Amino acid sequence: MFRTALRNVLAHKARLLMTVLAVMLGVSFVSGTLVFTNTISEAFKSSSAKGFDHVDVAIRPDGGDSDDLGKEPALTQATLDKAAQVPGAASALGSVNGFAALAGKDGKLIGSGFADTLGANYYAGKDGKDPRYPIEEGRAPASENEIALDAKTAERTGYKVGDTVRMSVDGPVLQPKISGIFSTDDGAVSAGASLVLFDTKTAQGLYGTLGEFSEIDVKAAAGTSQAALKAEIGKVLPKDGLEIETGGQLADEQAKDIAEGTSAMRTGMLAFAGISLFVGIFIIANTFTMLVAQRTKELALMRAVGASRRQVTRSVLIEAFVVGTVAGVTGLAAGIGIGAGLRSLLGSLDMQVPDGPLLIGTNTVVASLVVGIVVTMLAAWLPGRRAAKIPPVAAMSSVHATATTKSLVLRNTIGSLFAGAGVAGVVAGSGQGLDGKALVGGGAGLLVIGVFILTPLLSRPLIAAASPLMRLFGVSGKLARQNSVRNPRRTAATASALMIGLTLITGMTVIAGSVQKAIDKMATDSLKADYVVSMANFTPLNPEVEKTLGELDEVTASTPLRNSQSKVDGSTQYLTGVDAKSVDQLVKLDFDKGSLKDIGGTSVVVDKKRAESEGWKLGSQLPVTYADGEKGSLKIGGIYEGNEMIQGILLDKDTLAPHQKQISDMQVFVKTKDGASDAAKDRIEKALGSNPAIAVDSKKDVSEDIAAMFTLMLNMLYGLLAMAVIVAVLGVINTLAMSVFERSQEIGMLRAIGLDRKGIKRMVRLESLVISLFGGVLGIGLGVFFGWAVGEMIASSMSTYSLVLPWTRMGIFLGLAAVVGILAALWPARRAAKMNMLSAIKAE
Repeated sequence: MFRTALRNVLAHKARLLMTVLAVMLGVSFVSGTLVFTNTISEAFKSSSAKGFDHVDVAIRPDGGDSDDLGKEPALTQATLDKAAQVPGAASALGSVNGFAALAGKDGKLIGSGFADTLGANYYAGKDGKDPRYPIEEGRAPASENEIALDAKTAERTGYKVGDTVRMSVDGPVLQPKISGIFSTDDGAVSAGASLVLFDTKTAQGLYGTLGEFSEIDVKAAAGTSQAALKAEIGKVLPKDGLEIETGGQLADEQAKDIAEGTSAMRTGMLAFAGISLFVGIFIIANTFTMLVAQRTKELALMRAVGASRRQVTRSVLIEAFVVGTVAGVTGLAAGIGIGAGLRSLLGSLDMQVPDGPLLIGTNTVVASLVVGIVVTMLAAWLPGRRAAKIPPVAAMSSVHATATTKSLVLRNTIGSLFAGAGVAGVVAGSGQGLDGKALVGGGAGLLVIGVFILTPLLSRPLIAAASPLMRLFGVSGKLARQNSVRNPRRTAATASALMIGLTLITGMTVIAGSVQKAIDKMATDSLKADYVVSMANFTPLNPEVEKTLGELDEVTASTPLRNSQSKVDGSTQYLTGVDAKSVDQLVKLDFDKGSLKDIGGTSVVVDKKRAESEGWKLGSQLPVTYADGEKGSLKIGGIYEGNEMIQGILLDKDTLAPHQKQISDMQVFVKTKDGASDAAKDRIEKALGSNPAIAVDSKKDVSEDIAAMFTLMLNMLYGLLAMAVIVAVLGVINTLAMSVFERSQEIGMLRAIGLDRKGIKRMVRLESLVISLFGGVLGIGLGVFFGWAVGEMIASSMSTYSLVLPWTRMGIFLGLAAVVGILAALWPARRAAKMNMLSAIKAE
C-alpha cells in the first residue's frame, strides 16, 4: 500500500501541484513570521543588553503610590554621592532623559525606528568623561548652548562639530551648536533613534528639576557582584519610594518587554497565516475528493483483491503525508527568504533594526514541517475515509457515487443548527457591549461553519439567480450554469475558500469605516476651536507655547489641557486643568447638569460615566490630595457626556497650577478671529518658530489624519489577507483543472457535435466566474453582518458610532471576485480548448 501511495503521488504530481502551492504559501507565512520575529527580537535583546554594560545597580523612583503623593524621595547629587561611597562601588553616574526633536538640514524631523528621538545628559566623572558616551570628535557639551550628537545620526544627516542645529524638547525652538560627536551602545540608537546629549544642568532644567536625576547608575568594583552591591546600597538609601535593581534584572526586564512586543506582532502575523492555511484546507480536501472520485474503480479493485478499509484510508493519508512534507520543506525555504526580505524592507522604510544574524531556530523548522504535514493529512482524512466506505461492487459499476438523500438531509440539518446557533450568539453578544466579545467570536465561528456546511444547498438558488445573465452567452452560458451546480459540494468547497477571505476583508472595512466616521464626528462635534496645537509625538508642551499663542492678535481664545495625577475621594484620578474663562468658547460638550461655565475655583465638572462609577452627584464635595501632597476639597458643578477626546475631571488651571511640580500641557486649543485658514495656520506656525516638532491641526487636518491612519491600517490588513485570497485563487484553478480532466469525454463530445474552441473556453470561464461571484456574495454578506455586530459592541462605549456601509468598496470587492474567477480560468480553459476531441472521447 505504501508503494502504491507513492506511485499515485508521482502519477498525479501535476494535479497535486496546486495543493502543494496552497500549503506551501501558508507554511512560508508561518516560517517567515517566526524567522522575522525571532531575528529582530534577538537583535534588540543583544543591542539593549549592551546598554547595561556600565550599569551594575540602577536606582530609580518606584513610580509612586497615590498614598505617597508629594512624598517621593528625590534623586539628588547627595543621593548619588552616598551610593558611590558604599562598599563595593567603583563609581556612580546620574542620568536625566526625555524627548528631543532634532531637525535635519532640510528642516524636517530626523530619527526613526522603534524608538523616539531621545535627549540625555553627559555626566562627567572624576576624569571628565562619561564612559557611556565616548567622544569621537570635539568635546562634551559644557553649556546650555551646546549639545553632542551620536555618530550614526551625524553620519546620516551630515552634521559636523561646530554646526548649529534646530531642535525642541517641549515646544520652544532651541538652536545650540554641536560641540562633539560620540559613539554609544544604546539600544535605541541601534534601532534608528537619534540621541542628543546636554550638560547635566541643562538636561535637568529641560527634563525635570535642577539638581535632580531620573536615575542613578552604580558600577561595581572588581570582585563585587551585582547582588552584593545592591544589598549594600539598600542599607544606606531609603526603601520607600525608590526602586533598586541590578543591571542583570534591568536587562531581563527589557528582554521580557521586547519579547512581549514582538509576541504581539508574531501572534498577529500567525493569525493571518492561520487564515491562509484554513482556506488551504478547502483546496486540499477538494483535491483529494476529486482524486479519489477519479480513482474509484482503482480503489474498488484494491478492495476486491483484499485491501481493507483502513489500508485504503491509509494509502490516501500517505499521499497526503508526502504532499505535506514537500509543502513543509519548500514552505520553510520560502519562509526564510520572506523573513530576510521583511528585515530588508524595514531598512528600506528607514525603520532600522540592530545588526544581528538571521535566526532559523529549531522551533521554526519543526513548526513548518508539522503545520505542512498535519494540515494536509487532516484535510485529506475525510476524502480517504469516504473512499474506503464505498462498496467494491458499487464502485466498480460507477465512477461517480452520488450523495444519498439521507446524507444531504443530515448535512443541511447540521448546517442549519450551526448557522442558527451562530446568528443567535452574534446577535446576543453584540447587545452586551464590549463584554460580549467571547459570545460574538464564538457565534461568528459557528456561523461560518454553518454557512460552509449549507453552501451546497445555497449554491443552487444563488447560481440560478444568474441564469438571465448566463443566457446572453448562449450554449456556453447554459452549460456553465449547469456545470456549476452539477456537483454542489465541489462548488461549495471552491467558493468557501474565497468566501472566508472576503468575509474578513469586508468586515474589517465596515468596522474601520464606521469607527473612522465616529472619531471624525467626535473630533469635529466636540471642538469649537479652530486649531489643536500639540507636540508631534504627543509628549507634553511647555506652557510658554500657550502663552505665545495667547499674545497673537488673531487669537481670540485659547486653553491648555494640563493633566496631573491626584487622589480624589479615595481613588487615583487625573485632574485636567483648563482656562475657566475661555474653555466654553473652545469646547462643545453635552451636559446632563450644569455647564462649562461652572468651572472655577474649586468647582469642577466630571464626565457622566466616571460620576456613575464613583457614585458622585451634582454638588458632591470630593476630598482631594494633589500631586504635591497638599489636601483640599472639590465640588462637582456639572456632569457631562464624555468622549474619547475629552473626559475626566475638568477644573480651572489656576487652581491646579500651585500643586504642579512642573507645569506642562498635553494640548492647546486655539480659536482665531476669521476661523481656520492657511494664512492663520501659517501665522501660528511662524509665531512658534516654524517648529517641526509642533503640530498645528485644524479640524480638517484632524479628519485627514484619522482617515490616513485608518487607510494605512486597512492597507496593511489587505496585504496580510491577500495571501488567503491567493490561496483561494489556486483553489479555483485546481478545481477547474481537475474538473476539465474529469470531463474530458464530455468536452470531446461537445467538440464533436459542433461547439468550437472559443465556446469551450467561454464555458469554463463562465463556470469559474459564477463560482467566484457566488463566493464573493456570501463573503460580502457575512462580512457586513459581522461588521454590524462588532459595531454594536463599539457603539456601547462610543456615542458617535453609527454603521457606515462602504458601498463603493463592496462593489470593488465583488468586481475583484469576478476578476479572480476570470484569471483563475485562463489555464484550465486553454487546456480544455486544446484537447484532441477523439482522444477525449476515448478517455475513461
